Amino acid sequence: MRIHTAAVLSVILAATPAFAQPQSAAPAAPSGTTKLTLREAEALALKNHPQVLAAQNAVSAMNQRVPQARSAYYPQLEGDVSGSQANPHARLGAGYLNDSSLFDRLGQGITLTQLITDSGRTHNLVETSKLQAGAAQQSYQATRFDVLLSVNQAYFASLRAQATVKVALETVESRRLLVDQVTELYNNKLRSLVDVSFVSVNLSQAKLLLLQAQDEVQETYAELTRALGAQDAAAYQLADEPLPPSPPANADDLVKQAIAGRPELASLQLNRDAAYRFERAEADLARPNVNLMGVGGALPYINSSNVPREYEAVAVNVQIPVLNGGLFRARREEAHYRALEADQRLRDAADSVVRDVRSAWAAASVAYQRLDVTAELLRQATLSLDLAQQRYQLGLSNIVELSQAQLNVTAAEIENLNAKYNYQSQYAALQYTLGALR
Repeated sequence: MRIHTAAVLSVILAATPAFAQPQSAAPAAPSGTTKLTLREAEALALKNHPQVLAAQNAVSAMNQRVPQARSAYYPQLEGDVSGSQANPHARLGAGYLNDSSLFDRLGQGITLTQLITDSGRTHNLVETSKLQAGAAQQSYQATRFDVLLSVNQAYFASLRAQATVKVALETVESRRLLVDQVTELYNNKLRSLVDVSFVSVNLSQAKLLLLQAQDEVQETYAELTRALGAQDAAAYQLADEPLPPSPPANADDLVKQAIAGRPELASLQLNRDAAYRFERAEADLARPNVNLMGVGGALPYINSSNVPREYEAVAVNVQIPVLNGGLFRARREEAHYRALEADQRLRDAADSVVRDVRSAWAAASVAYQRLDVTAELLRQATLSLDLAQQRYQLGLSNIVELSQAQLNVTAAEIENLNAKYNYQSQYAALQYTLGALR
């Protein structure tokens, strides 16, 4: 037995340095790659993403509704120029009312209208517009959070895919070394062809893992490009981010923070308030309106010497709604039910936020616990591989044990990477549900 073991060891030493996993250096960034940190990626997305730009334009558009509503407070001045040719002897004609006399004339003048009061309707419309503009601003902030969450998730997915490629490359290299070693042992009649077949299968599986990892890298690059608001395909060299702190022990305080900090809820609340303001404005339709009106001008030509060449007049008009087929009542009722609808939508959204916070907290807590579990799994799998290599070198175990130990190490490394980047992604999702993703 000592002679057989010594022969095996001599062949192993002659074939390769050892069975140990090769230590590969970090690959240099290929030319044409884009270097990014997470903060740089977030800044690019907020600057370029079409959803953010569209939300900005929506805010600017809603802000213009305030001066539109406020314009009713200011004087309305119009200029008029008119001319007519008629039969001056005509008195009657078809229709409800007729002019008492018609003239050939050319006139020009101005008409001035000033609102005195509309029983508060314009004030309520202005306040409604302000609340709607505030809601649009909060929706813009919510859009920013959506984009930031997409960037964070795509960023950590790309980091995980890149790290998986590195693990796959190391796995291929280590299994290629093992194939060379076992083949040399087989050539020296110290191992069977079954051993060579086993390690060759494992090498092929490692190559498949590498291809899958490389494909996943390209998919995550495409997703990151989309999250950045870009169109041109790019390869990224991403900087690793430190692990965030552990989530709190319970979610109660987080729920309160989310209710106060989520911009979606703030937007719905402002829209609800605007709906109630608009209901008041619609109720004001049934109240009197008072307007001051004035006209003035000149008649350069008229075919009558009895008509003055200039004209002016001032009047106050009080308009009191009496009957309109129930139009104003129906409009007020519609606005009332729209306000109640907005109230219930706000309540439903608040319930959804509470659910999302508790779900995100639970997911982040489990992801944080997986960090220690996967780290211990990797340590045990590495120790098991070392022991399996030593036993195989001494002829105390077969190739199945060694192959399984290698598979366990590869799976543990991937699980450890998944746990790390999954926790970073889950923590970002938790911050998003709190309205704290800046």
